[in-house]
Amino acid sequence: MRVDLGLSQEKVGVAIGIDESSSGARISRYELGVHEPPVPTAKLIAGVLGVPLSYLYCEDDDVAALLLALHLLDAKKRKRKVHEFLGLVTAA
Repeated sequence: MRVDLGLSQEKVGVAIGIDESSSGARISRYELGVHEPPVPTAKLIAGVLGVPLSYLYCEDDDVAALLLALHLLDAKKRKRKVHEFLGLVTAA
């Protein structure tokens, strides 16, 4: 998502409050899985990227895309889509 938004690792790091001199390296280590960010840091990263926190932990691109699509809906539409998916209501 960071790349899709045209953001550098340094910009994301600085946006979440990491010192500019180490922000790129820190975000790189998170992306490569060398280090896992603490949940509060992951929440900040998700906020900068405009994605739900769970998006950052998806191991499947299709699931991540579904999470993002649901996240972008308003609450009423999101609830309806989830209910439709679970078969709790019929699609109108």
